[in-house]
Amino acid sequence: MPRPRSLTPDQPAVAALAVIDRDGLAALSMRTVAKELGMSPMGLYRYVTDRDELEGLVVERVLAAVDTTPPATDAPWRGRVELMVRRLRDAVVRHPAAIPLTVTHRHRTPAGLLWSETVLGILAEAGIDGGSRVVALRALHGYVTGAIQLEHLGPLAGPGTEAIAALPVDRFPLLAETARDARAIGPDEEFFGGLRLLLLGLGRT
Repeated sequence: MPRPRSLTPDQPAVAALAVIDRDGLAALSMRTVAKELGMSPMGLYRYVTDRDELEGLVVERVLAAVDTTPPATDAPWRGRVELMVRRLRDAVVRHPAAIPLTVTHRHRTPAGLLWSETVLGILAEAGIDGGSRVVALRALHGYVTGAIQLEHLGPLAGPGTEAIAALPVDRFPLLAETARDARAIGPDEEFFGGLRLLLLGLGRT
């Protein structure tokens, strides 16, 4: 069995993220990460307590790339929220297979908490408070994670859209027509178009 070697604090997270990016979230384990690092599983336990801690380190690394600085207040509140969402998407979309972990571990990650705090400040300035603010923040989190996973697993440019476009028009006329239109829509247009519709609705709560 290989002798444990010294690791820098970020090496376990880097190795875990490499496993997830290459082989999917289901492949993540102490054993696969130890192998990625060229060490024994027991050696990895010197640095990481268990898989739960490993998952938290992955989320911290993914979300650390998010700029949580509050946008300039001279822009409309919807534009500022959109900028914050864009920053989050830019970081998370690089590692789409890790998205489920950002949902379960977001409360343990400073960058994730700071992102939410900044967005809540913008919503508060817009007069969205109480239960409406709770729902608004959850809706934004849900939209980002859901839209990125949908883009990753079932993109509009993928075979699913082609199959739906070919459905019999006598049974699914609107669905088939919508799928044909969808082929001309790019990922950014889809994502930010949906986000703007969501933000339009939030201003009416």
